[in-house]
Amino acid sequence: MKISHTAIAAIGKKIGEDAMTTFTLKMIALILMVLDHISYYFPSAPFWFRWLGRGSYPLFLFCMVWGYHYTKNRKRYLLRLYLMSIFMTVFGYALDNCLMVTENGYGNHNIFLPLFLTGVIISTIELFLRDRKKGTLLLIAIFLVQFLYYTIPFIIPFAGNLSGDTLTGIIPSLVLNEYGFDFIVLGVLMYFLREKKDWLCVVYSIFCIYQFSSEMFTSGTGNATQWMMIIALPFMLRYNRQKGPGLKYFFYVFYPAHTFLLFWLANYIFANNG
Repeated sequence: MKISHTAIAAIGKKIGEDAMTTFTLKMIALILMVLDHISYYFPSAPFWFRWLGRGSYPLFLFCMVWGYHYTKNRKRYLLRLYLMSIFMTVFGYALDNCLMVTENGYGNHNIFLPLFLTGVIISTIELFLRDRKKGTLLLIAIFLVQFLYYTIPFIIPFAGNLSGDTLTGIIPSLVLNEYGFDFIVLGVLMYFLREKKDWLCVVYSIFCIYQFSSEMFTSGTGNATQWMMIIALPFMLRYNRQKGPGLKYFFYVFYPAHTFLLFWLANYIFANNG
């Protein structure tokens, strides 16, 4: 998949003008995400696609916490993310088990779940700071959902046959979502440090070092790639707090559409012609 020189030039111009609107950040994240998923579905793709792809989710996360700050209806915002999480779960399950069964599978693509959980934790902390009684009740509710995740396979036998990725798409797990608890913590820190660029820079850099250390000890230096999310930091620091063009629902549609297209191309077009 080719990225036009015009698009790259336009992004470069925006960076130079220090005009990182929410829309611009999302478009950069989108391009990095496509490169990452090309590498995921096509092993012969340049290895650095995967490296660049590490910057995608942090940018989407950054945009989410600012969007969550500005939105007039947080309940609707969270509901939209949760419904998209369920959609991606059902969509992926249907492809892998019914519609397009392949050797490698469609994969777990559910960026919406960790974004949803990040918003829930942010709201819980803010509610607790305003009203400890209500905040405690919400914390208990979150704990009960986590407890339900681990106990429902014993309650409903069919649930025991579902993968962890499928189950957590419906009953959100703080630990077993696509990006894990670490990135939920990062999102919460981004939110509360959004007005303090110096602290955001320090915390984000430490998080990248932590990612490198963690991967180095578990997978070896050669497989330590998540720390390359550091490439997203300069874009975040240039954010001008402007929304830019709308197209809010474009990103919700593009995510499942592009993953399905790449999945289809990799397994039904190029595989058959190879």
